Amino acid sequence: MYHRYIGDRAFYRRVLGVAVPIIIQNGITNFVSLLDNVMVGQVGTVPMSGVSIVNGLLFVFNLCIFGASSGAGIFTAQFHGSGDQEGVRYTFRFKFMVCTALTVLGCAVFMALDRPLIGLYLTGDGDPATAQGVMDYGLRYLYIMLWGFLPFALSNVYSGTLRETGETMVPMAAGVIAVFVNLGLNYVLIFGHFGAPEMGVEGAALATVISRYVELAVVAGWTHLNHRKNPYIVGCYGSFYVPWRLLKSIVIKGMPLLLNELLWSTGMAVQQQCYSTCGLDVVPATNISGTLWNLGGVVFLSMGNAVGIIMGQMLGSGEGADQVRDSNRKLIVVSVASGLVFGGLMAAVSGLFPLIYNTTDAVRHLATVLICINAVMMPFNSYTNATYFTLRSGGQTMVTFLFDSCFMWVVCVPLAYGLSRFTGIGIIPLFAICGATDLIKCVIGAWMLKKGKWIQNLTV
Repeated sequence: MYHRYIGDRAFYRRVLGVAVPIIIQNGITNFVSLLDNVMVGQVGTVPMSGVSIVNGLLFVFNLCIFGASSGAGIFTAQFHGSGDQEGVRYTFRFKFMVCTALTVLGCAVFMALDRPLIGLYLTGDGDPATAQGVMDYGLRYLYIMLWGFLPFALSNVYSGTLRETGETMVPMAAGVIAVFVNLGLNYVLIFGHFGAPEMGVEGAALATVISRYVELAVVAGWTHLNHRKNPYIVGCYGSFYVPWRLLKSIVIKGMPLLLNELLWSTGMAVQQQCYSTCGLDVVPATNISGTLWNLGGVVFLSMGNAVGIIMGQMLGSGEGADQVRDSNRKLIVVSVASGLVFGGLMAAVSGLFPLIYNTTDAVRHLATVLICINAVMMPFNSYTNATYFTLRSGGQTMVTFLFDSCFMWVVCVPLAYGLSRFTGIGIIPLFAICGATDLIKCVIGAWMLKKGKWIQNLTV
């Protein structure tokens, strides 16, 4: 039983070699995002709410970029595992073209539907003047953040490809540099230090945009300057040719992944909108609890990426099904254990964390309860996350589409919409019931893993 769920030292060295750089990068990124959130929160509850709403909407764009890049990334990891650099080059080109097109589309959508989208979250009970203030701050923040779409998309292309080919340190370093640039500029631009103008939420947006250009410069610059370590980058922009057979395979396998990220993220946005109908205090409270959840979930979310990369490389190199299953089982144990540990830490600080925000006692109390609910669900979140990346590593993107976004729109969204519109239920039971739907996903995920259809080599 011990050897079934616990690996040897060589196994954990491999896992840590992939996971630790991702954990460090995501950990620093989320910690600085927390500080960024706290700085905006010091300006006041209304600016914090405006920024929170916009970031929730931008989350949809961010996950679309992630989904588009990850669809081709399945092939990148397996091509790298089989030593096919030409295949890696083709997948890089595909990522570049798709992510650039999504950037143009994303900017167009947000510029055309700016006010209606933000207004969806301002329908709860509260002062109309407060709602108008949230709208104004949100628009000012959004217009600057649009300038960061392109560097974010291209950084994702480069960083994702580097990780999938075994280079995790450079994306980590680029991310660390970027977040410290963001943090420093936040301090200067939000509050007007060192002679700079006091820009508030606009300063926070400008700092984020600048940091994204810095991250792109680091990760792209290193990739091109070290072409011997990254032979796929040589001639990658000489043409945009991708063989039709591979293009067809990436689209067939990758489009469900892109659609999954789009539908799942929009489902999350709809769910948040349903929560917001319970009152204007819900927006800042969910922002506070969500910020701590992002920080607490760094390890298990990063482990999900590590699971996808390691499984993809093992499948691409032709390792046996039993060995793949054994490694996957042990990786999931690590992920769930991280969820238990950090869920416990979240619960322990649930009453203290909201105190660092410049907001009302009612918002702080609500945030504390929501943090506790998230903490209880974190081990289950970690299991479903690891399951998702496992299924994706073997090209089961249609299955992950059904597992993730279809579940969101068939179960979670109707449940949140029905309870918020047709009952008098409060935000706390509503939030708990919607969060508990992950228990169902755990059962479905375990069944899918046991079937083993995800164990396939896509490079042959």
